[in-house]
Amino acid sequence: MADPKGFLSTPRRLPPRRPVAERVRDWNEVQVPGGLLPIVSAQAGRCMDCGIPFCHASCPLGNLIPEWNELVSRDDWRRASERLHATNNFPEFTGRLCPAPCESGCVLAINQPAVTIEDVERAIVDRAWESGYVIPKPPERLSGKTVAVIGSGPAGLAAAQQLTRAGHTVAVYERADRVGGLLRYGIPEFKMEKRHLDRRLAQMRAEGTKFRTGVGVGTDVDAAELRARYDALVVAVGATAWRELSVPGRELAGIHQAMEYLPLANRVQEGDFARPPITAEGRHVVIVGGGDTGADCLGTVLRQGAASVTQLDIHVRPGTERPEDQPWPVHPKIYRMSAAHEEAQQLGASPDADVDARLFSAATIRFEGAHPGPGGATGGVRALRLVGVDADGRPEPGSERVLRADMVLLALGFSGPERDGGLIDQLGLELDARGNIARDEGFATGCEGVFAAGDAGRGQSLIVWAIAEGRSAAAAVDRYLAGSTTLPAPVTPADRPMVV
Repeated sequence: MADPKGFLSTPRRLPPRRPVAERVRDWNEVQVPGGLLPIVSAQAGRCMDCGIPFCHASCPLGNLIPEWNELVSRDDWRRASERLHATNNFPEFTGRLCPAPCESGCVLAINQPAVTIEDVERAIVDRAWESGYVIPKPPERLSGKTVAVIGSGPAGLAAAQQLTRAGHTVAVYERADRVGGLLRYGIPEFKMEKRHLDRRLAQMRAEGTKFRTGVGVGTDVDAAELRARYDALVVAVGATAWRELSVPGRELAGIHQAMEYLPLANRVQEGDFARPPITAEGRHVVIVGGGDTGADCLGTVLRQGAASVTQLDIHVRPGTERPEDQPWPVHPKIYRMSAAHEEAQQLGASPDADVDARLFSAATIRFEGAHPGPGGATGGVRALRLVGVDADGRPEPGSERVLRADMVLLALGFSGPERDGGLIDQLGLELDARGNIARDEGFATGCEGVFAAGDAGRGQSLIVWAIAEGRSAAAAVDRYLAGSTTLPAPVTPADRPMVV
């Protein structure tokens, strides 16, 4: 420990964010550039170097958090980067996008604010890139074995990097025109600038990983034929089958799935459009869904200049303190304000919200819109009718109300991998009871030499779980190809976050 009393003498501090009025006019990350470095060493010094660091157990990657906290507190950035990369292929992603269950498991969090683990992680990797510590690590020799990875999200990229470094020849197949999956087209630029992704992809290319974009396995290429061409295949296509909202009026124009809307906004940042085909500019927007995707929609809507925006969450508004039935070290359901919610609150973006832009305990019962136009053309949505619900989801009598809405975004989560793309049928893969790809304890599917990693097998989850699954699946593939492996396997398919 650099400072044995650091957790007593140093209060928790977060890096400053740029003023709301400034950041909603651009798409850059919300933090003040360089605002983390002046405080991060002292924040890392708050780590107590616990005898049993529960932050390890709370992180599926098993990140060596006390070790790199101490190194940062001593300004030993090179060694901190080595310890961080020992367990995490892409800490610049998790340091920006993960909800930090490790902080919920911090022993200090029993009775004090937790160590700012995620901020320390981000500072380490950003400093490592700036200092030239992150370099390609190509294998010393090739195994002669080939692997195809289907999907270039965090699970697929992690599996590909691990297998490439193990000496196998790896090709990643991505149906979109650019590599990255939801990291590229689902995550808004203000949460993670895509230069971080591009920089890591350049490292992977230098190591020997090949990328095939614009190739839909199951449509453009038969999945069974692809399997025959490679010694092993990793299916990491994510859980992209979005949930629907089957209520009257769903057919009205102006109602879009979040993953129809967000990729177009990201494509503007990539230079594909000057103006997105679907935009919130000047519109009264309602977002249905209270999760992270809904918050991503919220921040995007604000930057596009919506007239107003309200986010509906069917759940009861949580409290600000850890509930008794969710004790340390589990990740509690408490009221959290994202950067997008902070923006909406300061801008007064929603005239109907309970707090920031959100209406809690609200369930949509129908959409209302204009009459069909000449020739039977579908009319546009004009309003959303909702009802208040109790903690069990039952309607509250007399709680119906109408919100103005000429644009609605559905952010209701995902139900597993897409079933109609041909891949599952062509490989003869089985699905489990939850609609995900079935696999055994070694990530292997029922098809010889085919493995499943990430949300495709686990279901919708966190980026840190996707990376952990990619690393573990890579170890399983390496063992299948070589008979043994030295690659780490931090999780099994049966592992789940700590819950009560």
